[in-house]
Amino acid sequence: MKVLVGLSGGIDSSVAAHLLAKEGHEVEGVTMLIWKKDSPYPAPVSPNSCYSPARAEDKVQIADFCRRLSIPYHILDCSDLYESTVLENFRSEYMNARTPNPCVWCNQKIKFGCLLDYARAHGISFDAFATGHYARITYNQDLDRWELRRAKDLKKDQSYFLYRLDQVQLAHTLFPLGGLLKSEVRAIDVAQGFHEEGQAESQDFYGGDYSELIGVEDRPGDIVTTDGRVLGRHKGFWHYTIGQRKGLGIAAARPLYVLDLDSVSNRVVVGFEDEGGQSIADVDDVVWTSRDDFDPGRIYQVKVRSASRGEDALVEKTGPCSFRVRFRSPSRGVTPGQSCVVYDDDLVVAGGIIESSPLDMAHVSC
Repeated sequence: MKVLVGLSGGIDSSVAAHLLAKEGHEVEGVTMLIWKKDSPYPAPVSPNSCYSPARAEDKVQIADFCRRLSIPYHILDCSDLYESTVLENFRSEYMNARTPNPCVWCNQKIKFGCLLDYARAHGISFDAFATGHYARITYNQDLDRWELRRAKDLKKDQSYFLYRLDQVQLAHTLFPLGGLLKSEVRAIDVAQGFHEEGQAESQDFYGGDYSELIGVEDRPGDIVTTDGRVLGRHKGFWHYTIGQRKGLGIAAARPLYVLDLDSVSNRVVVGFEDEGGQSIADVDDVVWTSRDDFDPGRIYQVKVRSASRGEDALVEKTGPCSFRVRFRSPSRGVTPGQSCVVYDDDLVVAGGIIESSPLDMAHVSC
């Protein structure tokens, strides 16, 4: 099989390419450039961010790696589309008091979308596309459907960021690391001499203060309680996210959390932990990843943040591209703009974008 492998220069993608070549596949490497010098968006402080000038400089090292494996190497510039699709969406969402998932949109629209379209347009042919993501893909013969599942290494599992891949994308994607532990991948990397032991990895898409990407001058406003009492001042609601506890600059008998963001009045609403729970979340812009509906009465595990272990909930389909989640215990992580992904054990059932907020349960249809 001819496999195009997305290479970032890091441990995971390097080992993925090595394993596929070792299995006898005809492997070619490709790197997408998402940074451009004339971008109006600032460069992050951390060089290990995937959106960084340093990533463009990695192409020399990646080319050396490909020569070592004796595989062709391609570099494709996706920076314009990345800026217009991922970064502009990021800015727009934050300025509307929503918290986006840039990595989710990048995977669906750029890495597994335009990058492959650009590759074909440049005459690069391939049967499948592979990355170093930690996730697994299976095929259900009874349902004639491809399924996305959690990785073996649950601590490294990235299925939350991949739920928007559709059936066509899943059918032509390989995740060679899905059945391995991160420790095993590192051991392979060191044994092959690809990187030095203890090599640092990319941690975030930006790795800096997100407000820098928004590019809006500070606008002072009030930090208030749910009943409107003013507790302090802030420099702009976009500097905060729902669920945030640290950095509020307010002394209280118990820790305070951000419960809501009001973009109209530029207010940050805070309260104690027991005030922030939400029993219901409405989700739109849904991708039916591995199933087209939910089983009535079944308890699913729902993740509303990537780092969450999942919360038990009943889930009901409410429209062609929407569903409602009823948590068995109130959740503090329900944040408009974030992704909500539904799991049945290790199976990614479906996912979408949270439209409800702790103080606004209005459902928004797609």
